[in-house]
Amino acid sequence: MAQGNSGNSNNLVVNKASGALEQMKYEIAQELGISIPQDGYQGNMTSYENGSLGGYITKRLVTIAEQQLAGQYQ
Repeated sequence: MAQGNSGNSNNLVVNKASGALEQMKYEIAQELGISIPQDGYQGNMTSYENGSLGGYITKRLVTIAEQQLAGQYQ
């Protein structure tokens, strides 16, 4: 989710969501006890830490989407 990562091919559908995604990343990292460097560079973090972080972000986003869909289609 780093903004300056030139190797990142992910494109946000809603550009205004980037701030919320960054906040979610830091919240989940704190919950997992993972410290993200202040400069935002995650290259020195282990694969396990980055994978855990990405997995929990995905899990949380799916949960949010399911809750929204359940509320919309009841």
